[in-house]
Amino acid sequence: MEETHDSRFDQWRGNLLRLLRIIRRGLPFAMGVLATFLAIVIYNRVTPQPKALTTQDVQNSVAQAMASATPPPAYSAVVYQIIQPSLVLIQSKAPGSDGKSSDELGSGVIINTNGDILTALHVVDQGTDIQVFFYDGTKSPAQVTTKQPENDIAVLHTDTLPAELVPAVMGNPNAMHVGDDVYAVGNPYGLYSSMSAGVISGFNRDFKPEGSDQELQGLIQFDAAVNPGNSGGPLLNRYGQVVGIVEGILNPTDQSFFVGIGFAVPITTAGGAAGAPQY
Repeated sequence: MEETHDSRFDQWRGNLLRLLRIIRRGLPFAMGVLATFLAIVIYNRVTPQPKALTTQDVQNSVAQAMASATPPPAYSAVVYQIIQPSLVLIQSKAPGSDGKSSDELGSGVIINTNGDILTALHVVDQGTDIQVFFYDGTKSPAQVTTKQPENDIAVLHTDTLPAELVPAVMGNPNAMHVGDDVYAVGNPYGLYSSMSAGVISGFNRDFKPEGSDQELQGLIQFDAAVNPGNSGGPLLNRYGQVVGIVEGILNPTDQSFFVGIGFAVPITTAGGAAGAPQY
């Protein structure tokens, strides 16, 4: 009987020792888990919880993102950059009423890789010495190669071309409508490469320039500001394409200033003087 009791005691003792060994082996892991749990609890207690987003927070974030975004350039700025290399200033000497010659200023635009320049005929028709100034500073004598008196259009060709010749891109005025944006770039009063913006006010207008017996027909009416010196310069759409050649202004007074009505010969007409295709 005593033997059986001792045997049971030894068995119990052995089981207890094995359990202690298992606990001893698992103790480091358990302590690690406990330490991690305690660290998480302490961190959550010490670190403030993030504030829940409100509708106002979202709106403020959106407003800040929109404010920091870079807006695209205005159409006018892009048009101005496009037409710059193709714009020219034209200076011609014309006989004055007192027998002395006077300098006439106008504008023109390069329209092809041959260097042909479209301008208004009245800018150069009486000129005895025509000089053209290009965008890069090149200056060259020029001659009238083609005249289109019924449309007051002339084509010039210079003795010297700039090192980099950049013709303008022709547009289609027939694809435009009243109210479409247009831009006039030229040299009003000799102020080189000036730009004004407006809209098309009408089509198929008739206009008789001051001092001329020729009535021009089928013109584009626009309200972008133009003044003496703009004549012969390009009228452009919002893509920087030439849709007309500036002709003149309607002026109810004897003073030469812009009153809101300008006219341009459609490029579909003016370009024919230089052999451009018709639309």
